[in-house]
Amino acid sequence: MTRAPKAHRSNALPPGAWWIWALGLGTAASRTTNPLLLALLIAVAGYVVAARRTDAPWAHSYTAFVKLGIAVLGIRLAFAVFLGSPVPGTHLLVTLPELPLPHWAQGIRVGGRVTAEGLLFALYDGLKLATLLICVGAANALANPARLLKSLPGALYEAGVAVVVALTFAPNLIADGRRLRAARRLRGRPDRGLRGLLHVGLPVLEGALERSVALAAAMDARGYGRTAEVPPAVRRTTTVLTLGGLLGVCAGTYGVLTAEGGTYGLPVLLAGVAAALGGLWLGGRRSVRTRYRPDVWGARAWLVTGSGVAVAAGLIASAAYDASALSPGVLPLTAPALPLWPAAAILLGLLPAFVAPTPHSREPSTPKDPS
Repeated sequence: MTRAPKAHRSNALPPGAWWIWALGLGTAASRTTNPLLLALLIAVAGYVVAARRTDAPWAHSYTAFVKLGIAVLGIRLAFAVFLGSPVPGTHLLVTLPELPLPHWAQGIRVGGRVTAEGLLFALYDGLKLATLLICVGAANALANPARLLKSLPGALYEAGVAVVVALTFAPNLIADGRRLRAARRLRGRPDRGLRGLLHVGLPVLEGALERSVALAAAMDARGYGRTAEVPPAVRRTTTVLTLGGLLGVCAGTYGVLTAEGGTYGLPVLLAGVAAALGGLWLGGRRSVRTRYRPDVWGARAWLVTGSGVAVAAGLIASAAYDASALSPGVLPLTAPALPLWPAAAILLGLLPAFVAPTPHSREPSTPKDPS
């Protein structure tokens, strides 16, 4: 009875649960520069993605985010090598030729001494940003974007429809391009270069335009875009609450993610979220629509959400209790240690790999017997 069931339309996790889980891991990554904890976060995210990723097109985006994280890490190390590091060091690795700069560029150098301390500091900093990108990639690979946009509040209904239409037509454009290129190759015509692009691009754009016009006519016939009349005072209140709430969310998020804003970050963030939700609720009164098969937050969805929140809360509490364990120094040059309680909190992020519904795997098709 405790085994995770097979995933289908009625028991699939809401995409918001996956995003909250991934943002919890990202919040935990923003509170530490310990490479062992960051590597553990990457391993947790990768294991959950490998265990619960489907065969949908968006599920293959995780590899792209991993490559992007590796590229960010490499760029950060290259900057530390060629542009220097703010951390002084005594363990000299190499001395590069230094480019002389004018007096107004004091404090900036190109080349010069490369120390082990500066390189290690850049490694910790770049690994932190790479972990954040990988956590976002995990959310993109696990959450259905169409269902996520469908669950938007009524105030963001028009924007959600536009994004859903764009996500729907992008795969069709790629399929049309491949089909036309294959047809040109079969006819012995060039499909590469500028000439091939012109002969393939124009029919693809023409087909996309025809589908867009047909979709717009169908949506207009079904009543998309209708709005209800609301008093001017409600509109002004909606604007004030929404903009003020978003500003509060930005300021509170900055406070939560930085060590200096630990005192005001969380209260400002909660107040901003409450104001923004109130503004979105009032703004949703303009949208006259019904919701078909809304996502249901069951026990498994709350467990996935709670695991991400627990990871973030564990790292935030550990940073307040023992900040040195989460941010190992490079002066003097010492090996980082693995703190047990933060590592145990990160391991809570593995819970979705055991409680989330198991996706159906694609079985290889076998040729049918002609007899």
